[in-house]
Amino acid sequence: MMIFKISEKEKNERLDIFLTTKIDRSRAHIQKLIKSGSVQVDGKSCKSNKRLEIGETIEVPELEESLPPIKKGEALILHIVYEDDDLLVINKPAGLLVHPSKGHTDEVSLIDSLLKHNPSIAEIGDDPERPGIVHRLDKDVSGLMVIAKTQTAFESLKTQFQNRSVRKEYLALVYGVLTKDHDVIKFKIARSHARGRMVARPETQEGKDAITEYDVLKRFKNHTYANVVIHTGRTHQIRVHFRAIDHPLVGDRLYQKDHMKNIRPIELDRIFLHSHKLRFKLMDGTERTFEEPLPHELENLLKKLP
Repeated sequence: MMIFKISEKEKNERLDIFLTTKIDRSRAHIQKLIKSGSVQVDGKSCKSNKRLEIGETIEVPELEESLPPIKKGEALILHIVYEDDDLLVINKPAGLLVHPSKGHTDEVSLIDSLLKHNPSIAEIGDDPERPGIVHRLDKDVSGLMVIAKTQTAFESLKTQFQNRSVRKEYLALVYGVLTKDHDVIKFKIARSHARGRMVARPETQEGKDAITEYDVLKRFKNHTYANVVIHTGRTHQIRVHFRAIDHPLVGDRLYQKDHMKNIRPIELDRIFLHSHKLRFKLMDGTERTFEEPLPHELENLLKKLP
C-alpha cells in the first residue's frame, strides 16, 4: 500500500493530477484506479477531479509493474498552420491516427507529435488519452484540425463545436456522377454492430441527426469532385452519407460498394477526403478562417481523370 499525506503546498491539486506526480502510471490509468474505488482519500472513494485538502491521507494499492507499449515509428513533425498562446491549427496528413484506439495502442498518433511539440498539452481536456483534442479526422483523411493548448481554449472550442458554430469544409472525390449541383443529405446515422461500421437510416428511424451539404466543383466521366460542408459531426458522416446516396468516396475501403456498373475502382492508399477550410472564433473573439489546399497526391489524381 502506498500512502501520501497532503501538505500545504499540495492543497487544491486535483487527485488524479497529484497521483501522476507520485506514481509511474499514465493519467488515464490513474483515473481508472480512482473510478474503480481502489484509491481512498481518508478512507473514502472520490472522483478524479476532487480537490485535495491539507492533512488528507491518500491510500493507493501496490501496482504491478507495467511497461508502456513500444510504439512503431517516430512522432511526425507537425505541419503548423497557425499558433498562439491558446491553440494551434495543424494540417494532419493522411495515414496518421489522431489518438490511440483499441487495437492500435502501439501506433504513433497525432497525440505523440503534439506532446513532443508542447508537453503541457498533456494536462488539457476531459480525457487524458486525448489531450487538447476537441474534434478529429479519420486516420486516412487529411486536413485542418484545431488543438487546444489551454483549458480555457478547450472549453471555448468544445462549446463552439457543440453549438455548431464551427464551419468545416472538405474536398471530396466520389464515384459516379452527381446529378445535382447542390444538395443536402439528411440521413440519420447509427452504429451497426452486425456490420462493424456506421450506417445511414431514414429520418423516421432511430439514429443521430446528421446534415451534409455539398456543391459540385467538377464532373468527370465516372467521378464527381465536390466541396462538402458538414453541419453535424457524426462518426464517418461524409463517408456514410455519400455511400447512402450510392456515391462512395474514392479510396474508402470500409464504405466501398462491391459492384459499380461500368466503373473501375481507383487504387488509392488513402481516402479522397481533405479538410481544406476551418472557421471558428479565437479566444479574443476574432473569427478566423484557415485554408489548406488539396495535397499533391490528390491533385495529381484529379489531373489524370477522364
